[in-house]
Amino acid sequence: MSVPALRILLLNPPHTAIGSRVPREQLPPLGLLSIGGPLLDAGFAVELLDAEFGPMPIDEVVRQVVERAPDLLMVGHSGSTSAHPTIARIAARAKQALPRLRIVYGGVFPTYHWRDVLSREPAVDCIVRGEGERTAVLLAQALARGEEPAGVPGLAYRRNGRIVDTGPAEMLTDLDQARVGWELIDHDRYSYWGGMKAVVVQFSRGCPYLCSYCGQRGFWTRWRHRDPVEFAQELARLYREHGVRLINFADELPTGSRKAWKAFLEALIAENVGLTLVGSTRAGDIVRDADILHLYKRAGVIRFLLGIESYSEATLQTIRKGASVREDQQAIRLLREHGIISMATYVVGFDEDGDRDYWNSLRHLLRYDPDQIQLLYATPHRWTPYYDSVAARKVIQTDPRKWDYKHQVLATRGVPPWRVLLWVKAIEAIMQLRPRALYRSLLHPDRDVLRGMRWYVRMGRRVWLRELFEFFFAGGRTRRGPSVEEFWGASLAEHENALAKPQRRRIPIRTLPQA
Repeated sequence: MSVPALRILLLNPPHTAIGSRVPREQLPPLGLLSIGGPLLDAGFAVELLDAEFGPMPIDEVVRQVVERAPDLLMVGHSGSTSAHPTIARIAARAKQALPRLRIVYGGVFPTYHWRDVLSREPAVDCIVRGEGERTAVLLAQALARGEEPAGVPGLAYRRNGRIVDTGPAEMLTDLDQARVGWELIDHDRYSYWGGMKAVVVQFSRGCPYLCSYCGQRGFWTRWRHRDPVEFAQELARLYREHGVRLINFADELPTGSRKAWKAFLEALIAENVGLTLVGSTRAGDIVRDADILHLYKRAGVIRFLLGIESYSEATLQTIRKGASVREDQQAIRLLREHGIISMATYVVGFDEDGDRDYWNSLRHLLRYDPDQIQLLYATPHRWTPYYDSVAARKVIQTDPRKWDYKHQVLATRGVPPWRVLLWVKAIEAIMQLRPRALYRSLLHPDRDVLRGMRWYVRMGRRVWLRELFEFFFAGGRTRRGPSVEEFWGASLAEHENALAKPQRRRIPIRTLPQA
């Protein structure tokens, strides 16, 4: 059946977060490309405007939207909460310039805050809730036919002044059925890891663990993975046809299935391409895979980020991390033995920390001895169980653009914000300037490790200084802020799972034939 002409513009808005602005490198917007592929395959004219380059001023973003004059503007960002104010401004300006333009908004934040967005942002016409590949196509087809999309699950929109909820979208059980629209980007513009041509990919979606603070787990609802061999072949094509050298995994847990992950590593090794892989996983999976970590290295894995989160076993239990201090230490040691960089992320502010807690955190991290360290601030999301535990705590940062994990947003009774900052910056400096870290950054014998360490030091130094500058000169904090619940509203934790779960269907894992 033919589809009437409908011109669609995918917009990746400029992001204000420190992590987006400080690096001089850009990664492609995987979420938008993931819906772009199915839309192209459905016959729609699709174009991408990536306003992260520059970053593009809002005036220029609106000018380019008007110049392209699409029928449908689809906008979203991976930094969902902190990008929302910018998206709202762009939507209002674009609608004013093009009153007939339909604006569709997707991502994690609007998936859960859809009632608030549709009530407060009249320029936004429709919200895609949850995974967008199937929903975006069905929505575009309905609009192209001039029909109301009431029968498309996974939407929220207005009808006659009332908000319509079409229910949750059904998740994709087969992630290989929807392809990424790589043809929408110029690969030469995107790089990472010190100038290496790069892309962002997903081998899997979701996470089976119950960490109470995670803002992503419920969005994907269930852990699933792509066909390991087909995925390896896709990465090899990106290498051979587009010169991609760096693969950044967006997965919460790419290693969730040992069998599937091992099959992927073996398939990628068989492709014999010189790719470098970076991503995140859990320490437990590294310990589990101690006997196949040599395959990680042969396939090109150079760094894994491990969420350490806290030195306190009690805190780890409270936030339902499902990990142990001993396991974390063992994972870091195993990665080092196999020439893989370990980055430890550590979150401050889960509890009402005092000076002794920060001192213990430093001692704890020194014992861990990770190659790289990234300290983050506890940032509650309204749709997570953690939100309920901090609903009464005071907010000291009322600008949502700074709810990006790199700014303090919650008050602590024992330590004022300036001292929290000094503890965080001191811990980072001590960890990166200790003799072992300096050796790995200056003299490491593995050239791939040395490159990664030096790149991170260069970028980390700039981020470190930027955070100090913003705190003292552009902080925008308040001493008498509202409570978390007063600021964001009542908890949405009971709606944490964003997708309707289909019946379980076992997808066989394809592996390469053994020689």
